Amino acid sequence: MGLTRPHKPTNGFSPRWVFLFCIASFFLGIFVVDRFWAVPDPVQTDEDASLDKVQSKTSHPIVNCEKKEGSFQADILSQVSQTHDVIMTLDKTISSLEVQLAAARASKADNDEGSPMVTEPGAKILKERPKVFFVMGIITAFSSRKRRDSIRETWMPQGEELRKLEVEKGIIIRFVIGHSATPGGVLDRAVDAEEAQHKDFLRLNHVEGYHELSSKTQIYFSTAVAKWDADFFIKVDDDVHINLGMVGSTLARHRSKPRVYIGCMKSGPVLAQSGVKYHEPEYWKFGEEGNKYFRHATGQIYAISKDLATYISVNRPILHKYANEDVSLGSWFIGLDVEHIDDRSLCCGTPLDCEWKAQAGNPCAASFDWSCSGICKSVERMEEVHQRCGEGDEAIWHTSF
Repeated sequence: MGLTRPHKPTNGFSPRWVFLFCIASFFLGIFVVDRFWAVPDPVQTDEDASLDKVQSKTSHPIVNCEKKEGSFQADILSQVSQTHDVIMTLDKTISSLEVQLAAARASKADNDEGSPMVTEPGAKILKERPKVFFVMGIITAFSSRKRRDSIRETWMPQGEELRKLEVEKGIIIRFVIGHSATPGGVLDRAVDAEEAQHKDFLRLNHVEGYHELSSKTQIYFSTAVAKWDADFFIKVDDDVHINLGMVGSTLARHRSKPRVYIGCMKSGPVLAQSGVKYHEPEYWKFGEEGNKYFRHATGQIYAISKDLATYISVNRPILHKYANEDVSLGSWFIGLDVEHIDDRSLCCGTPLDCEWKAQAGNPCAASFDWSCSGICKSVERMEEVHQRCGEGDEAIWHTSF
């Protein structure tokens, strides 16, 4: 007696596969709807039960297992699309919460800047960050009073002009400094008196020291991102000349980009010899002796976008600090989806270089001397550089961003 072969469906799917697929789709639909939308009442009346039946027909339509292959595929694609939309919404929500968390953490760590944002269940944030264009932090030291005054007398607005710059242009400029090893001592009191006079400091919960610049940079960005909701955060040394209008125009070109790192990119040698300036104790991490660092912005001035400043704030406890601050910052972005922008207008030389460019109608955004890692004898020469290379004191007010 011969054996007959089972019937093979013409559409390529066995009846068993179609039956299992229908059952899986049915329960998947129930799970998705019940998981996200269903809110059962504690007590259900007969009238409610009748209403539930009507709603059930709408929420859980009867699956027709006789649908053709194309219909099943369309249903699956629809479910995938809806799930993707939910995931994207959750991702945006998580990103927003991370920014708020970073701001709260940095505020809490910054004892000198006051209490962190206070929240209560169901209440709005009581202290909101002002929305601004960019924050420029001028890294300074206790011994640099004359450097600060040279900047105040040239390119940095003072008094009401500084407040006006914040209100009308969304530009925040502050000298950034921590405290001495003996808080409340003569050095701290001197800065307190200077702050009372000029009101242009951002005080950090940080002990000042030359070998602590990487840590100071971390704390600066964390503190600034907690205090202001800025598109960009800039770090600049206190012996560099700045044309604020040109800096604003430079940043405005990259305003729509989420993660940008702007500066004069370089790749200097890793110095293994002990005792020399810029010695790198962890030179062995960079390969064979004589190798160079990865590309990073030179430390005199650079800018990062809000997302990167937030990243530093959130991950500050685990970000490694190398001997040189600019190398440390560059290392924090290696492996991230960050756009490095090499803008040479941020590292012009002092006259004649920046003077020629200013006369040609293309002033530099920042000027300094490479040989001195800043303007050589900046206290004596800042006024000269400003007169010969400046964009004009009114340029910032006539520049649109």
